[in-house]
Amino acid sequence: MYWKAVDHIARAVVGISSVALVLLVVFTGWQVWGRYVLNDTPTWTEKAALLLVLIVCLPMAAVGLRENFHLGIDYLTDYLGPKARRILKTANTFVLGFFGVAMMVESWPLVVGTWGRDIPLLGLPQGLQYAPLILTGGLIVLFMVERVWFLWMGDEMDPPLDVSQMGDI
Repeated sequence: MYWKAVDHIARAVVGISSVALVLLVVFTGWQVWGRYVLNDTPTWTEKAALLLVLIVCLPMAAVGLRENFHLGIDYLTDYLGPKARRILKTANTFVLGFFGVAMMVESWPLVVGTWGRDIPLLGLPQGLQYAPLILTGGLIVLFMVERVWFLWMGDEMDPPLDVSQMGDI
């Protein structure tokens, strides 16, 4: 089982990351085209691509934790009894949740400290490079709260969503 609202958030993250990934491919393609065909490299594409990589990778890693396809190693837990399995899964969930909190707390000074400077060639605040860390930390905390809820309510979480279901945003 999943909470409906959190499920919608995860689907939105997948949708936004998908659009960012398409933009990343387009910008990188434009850079290659400009460099080798036009002999005039567009300089802004590299900085934009680096920002898009962060927008794609970090929030999707949080969704991967939720869906248990990122850092989901169940080898040890498969050999434990139900009570020990639940305790170990809960401990793992708390560790991941604290990691999400640490991401948010420790990234905040980076965002605030660099917001007044611009990313060269883009004119956007440099703090945008670190903002995905805060977002990802928040998503990890939210997803781990959801996981603990279902662990302790006795409901096992459903298996990861099918890729075909992710398209229904």
